[in-house]
Amino acid sequence: MDDQPTPDPTMTRIIEAVQLGHSGTPGQARELLTALWDEIGPTGDALHRCTLAHYLADLQDTAEAELRWDERALAAVTDLTDDRARQYHHALQVQGFLPSLHLNLADVHRRLSNTAMARAHLATARSLVEQLPADQYGDLVRAGVEHVDQALAAGSTARLDSHPSAAG
Repeated sequence: MDDQPTPDPTMTRIIEAVQLGHSGTPGQARELLTALWDEIGPTGDALHRCTLAHYLADLQDTAEAELRWDERALAAVTDLTDDRARQYHHALQVQGFLPSLHLNLADVHRRLSNTAMARAHLATARSLVEQLPADQYGDLVRAGVEHVDQALAAGSTARLDSHPSAAG
């Protein structure tokens, strides 16, 4: 099997926009990603929709808008296959996306005071995170599960310092 990813101009555009957001221009990143979402459409390539929605959620100004994008990311992953994910990168598997997607939903529901939904998504994230390898990504998601769990236990609805948009 060829370990080289198939060139994917749309994923390249997504990553370039995300990098803009990380470099201090989240508004521009949000505009580029929103335009790309409009181009792809709600029935476009599942990998593109999942990735776009996942990153767009982090760029929203309100928790309500973030929730809508997090829900779109989770909905898109149900259409994603391992074969499609591996076309982009040989090591990707749909199961690897799920803990982070549920963690994001747990966190945004927590910030919206939807405690029951937050706990349900957190429980799902916790059950899935054990499948992740002991690498930087797996460790990041496991730490996120613990941070959201602690914030829920404390009754906090504040944005966590570990939230991707908190670094910007």
